Amino acid sequence: MIAKLKDVLDRARKWPEEMQRELAEIAIEIDREIAEGVYHPTADELRAIEEAQAAVRRGEVATEAEVEAVFAKNRGA
Repeated sequence: MIAKLKDVLDRARKWPEEMQRELAEIAIEIDREIAEGVYHPTADELRAIEEAQAAVRRGEVATEAEVEAVFAKNRGA
């Protein structure tokens, strides 16, 4: 378990019962999605996907050379 998760779970022990239930429901939903292998994007993520698709339809895409330049720059990072 990563330290950040352990820390929040330790603090959650002192939360009101209703907040603990809410956290448990969120964790159960994440666990279910992992088990099913299905991810349900948020509304913000769906908007970003739609915006990206629209940009591609308008031809607003990087060239192969531009993509390679970004990868080359970040490979050494």
